[in-house]
Amino acid sequence: MIAILSDIHGNYVALEQVLKHIDSLGIKDIYCLGDIVGYYPQVNEVCDELQRREVKAVMGNHDWYMLADSFCDRSQTVNDTITYQKKIISQKNLEWLKSLPVYREYNGLSMVHGGWTNPIDEYLEPSHDYFKKVGGTYFASGHKHIQRLEDYGDKKYCNPGSVGQPRDGDNRAAFATWDGEAFELHRVAYDFTKVGELMEQAGFSGYYYQRLAVGAKDNGWYDEKRQEQECFNGKN
Repeated sequence: MIAILSDIHGNYVALEQVLKHIDSLGIKDIYCLGDIVGYYPQVNEVCDELQRREVKAVMGNHDWYMLADSFCDRSQTVNDTITYQKKIISQKNLEWLKSLPVYREYNGLSMVHGGWTNPIDEYLEPSHDYFKKVGGTYFASGHKHIQRLEDYGDKKYCNPGSVGQPRDGDNRAAFATWDGEAFELHRVAYDFTKVGELMEQAGFSGYYYQRLAVGAKDNGWYDEKRQEQECFNGKN
């Protein structure tokens, strides 16, 4: 059995709890579907831990922004946080990110960050027709931060959701496991208020992290005043 992570986004507080849960399941082999960096400040802690555990990862779009002289044309938040992380990431971790492929396969499981048309930045809408064009049976991708399982009979797909920034209205960190035939989705609670404290220390306002309180894509998804109150009161 393997564990499948995605979209950690510098949120080591969440990653630490996910890894503890994976350890409790007795799972040693871990794969990461990209977006290791971006959004939250503990980029070196995340990279160091994934390397220490010999996690096999692919490159996501945020990882690409970190390495390339490029930016995200969809989000100023992405650009602001990547700019900050470029100032603090170690050279060792940059070199590791550079080494990541955009595609991995394990025992017939095909893994990318986005999709099989654009492995780094495709917002995949899975369907049987889509996967009929892709060889294989088992598929996993991240990028959308929303857990999803699809069984088309001869094609099976999983999005494990996001460790570091869930966007499905559930603030718990998300990941998946795969036993060679079936996927299983998992959620793990963590103290997201600690991430907020670290973001404040790094100079970022609540706008950049309050979404963690409710598992939202952005502040417009939820009443801002209520979100702010719940974040600082530590409600789950």
